[in-house]
Amino acid sequence: MNKIEGKAWIFGDDINTDLMYPQICYTLPEKEKPHHAMEANRPGWASSVRNSDIIIAGKNFGTGSSRPAADNIKNLGISCVLAESLNGLFLRNSVNSGLPSLEVHGISGIVKEGNIVAIDFSSNTVMDKETGKVMKFKPLPAFLMEIIDNGGIINILKNKGLLGPPL
Repeated sequence: MNKIEGKAWIFGDDINTDLMYPQICYTLPEKEKPHHAMEANRPGWASSVRNSDIIIAGKNFGTGSSRPAADNIKNLGISCVLAESLNGLFLRNSVNSGLPSLEVHGISGIVKEGNIVAIDFSSNTVMDKETGKVMKFKPLPAFLMEIIDNGGIINILKNKGLLGPPL
């Protein structure tokens, strides 16, 4: 993966996994689950998301339980999460899901909702294409990017012949 570009959706601090994957999702068919992401704090938001859109958030994004929140927002069409800081469990789950999630200090005060954001993994930069402002991010280690580039941990295990047949 070299570049991602998409519309920015702005969220604040302490966005928890219960918002991304609400309780009702446990009772729904897979295809319906993403349509309930963030509905408790942004009713109707999921119906406005398009493939390649990007979440921009404040501090401690992904706090809470280990619900399959990263899968849910990825399945909705979110291509990347950029946050001031990420909860460690959410970061690991997002890597396992193949969803790039990056800490970009200062981003929540720079990008406005609706702006187009371009992420360049080769230069470790994020650009707000509306304002031209560029921010640097610390790259994820190569072994984590390999998992993301392969679409998640299950795909990389399959590609390497390490995942056996189902029981």
